Amino acid sequence: MHFASTLILLSTLLLPACSSEPPPPPPPPSATVATALQRVVVDWDEYIGRFVAEEDVQLIPRVSGPITRIAFQDGRRVNRGDLLFVVDQRPFRAALSEAEASVASARATLVNATLQANRATALVDSDAISREESDTITAALRTARAGLAAAQARQRTASLDLSLTEVRAPISGLVSSRRVDVGDFVTAGQTELTRIVRLDPIRFSFDGAEAFYLKYMRQDAQGQRRSSRFAPNPVEIQLADENRYGWRGSMRFIDNGINPNTGTIQAYAVVANPDGFLVPGMFGRARLLGSGSYKAMLVPDEAILTDQTRKLVYVLNGKNEVVPRPVVTGPMVEGLRVIREGLAPTEKLVIDGLARLQPGTLISPRQGRIRPRAKNDAPIAQPLAAPAPAQATAR
Repeated sequence: MHFASTLILLSTLLLPACSSEPPPPPPPPSATVATALQRVVVDWDEYIGRFVAEEDVQLIPRVSGPITRIAFQDGRRVNRGDLLFVVDQRPFRAALSEAEASVASARATLVNATLQANRATALVDSDAISREESDTITAALRTARAGLAAAQARQRTASLDLSLTEVRAPISGLVSSRRVDVGDFVTAGQTELTRIVRLDPIRFSFDGAEAFYLKYMRQDAQGQRRSSRFAPNPVEIQLADENRYGWRGSMRFIDNGINPNTGTIQAYAVVANPDGFLVPGMFGRARLLGSGSYKAMLVPDEAILTDQTRKLVYVLNGKNEVVPRPVVTGPMVEGLRVIREGLAPTEKLVIDGLARLQPGTLISPRQGRIRPRAKNDAPIAQPLAAPAPAQATAR
């Protein structure tokens, strides 16, 4: 009887366990999906360079002698024609006086020779003197004329030398420090006195890789973007302590050949500098228009996976499964990455929670939206020496 009671109790306990259903599967993971943000953008290529004066003049005296006066202050602005240095004028004044006296003497000689020639003409007609004597007098007249011309030339030279004792600014600009002091002897054509640079406008000089040059020329040939050799393309410049491209200029020059030693070509842009803030030698980072306008799709960087050599995004299929899609990426625009190829404008891609997903994973999509994250002019990265844009901006 006890055995039967125990059996009934065990049967009662086991019955619910045998008849229970298996537990339901866990719900699919949720992930945020969105379509790519669409923009019309242009690419920018970035270069490193330095500012160079539009005009940089080294002042060297054209006459020798001791300096008797310095008429400027170091580092100040000077205007074209301003007096800067004076070389001792006394020997040059003496030379000019001597030359003027020589002119007076030559002029008197010419007057006398002219009178003699006039008399000789009358005497020859009356056979008072021979033809040979007349020719000698005529030759003396020509010699007197030549002597006067030579004396006048020496006078002009002496006057020029005297004027060159005053060294004046050949351009308007910022003068450097003096290299000599009053009393120093300077040698014509050798001694540097100072330098003057013109700062407005100022050049930004840089070297570009051959690959960039080829890219620009091919774009020009295809009508996508005018080459800076033929058009003043815009340039934007950022200084060493700045975080934005606040200086605007335009391309002015591209060299006529590529340096075979470096594989680069020299170029420069011109930037307005009315207050003289920019000075020669200053470092800067410039970006140059690198393409024509084109339509691009923008996605967050964290939505892009790297599979060895490929870039991938997860797109959502009709069954709410994630499918890996290889894409070709570009530069950053407004804090988002440009997708050049591989993604359709209407396709939804996963923009968060990618670490939990595998190809084919069923998800519970949560609709999101991709928004710009940075200003349009935010600096990005330094480019490689290849025709890939360093940056892009939305139109």
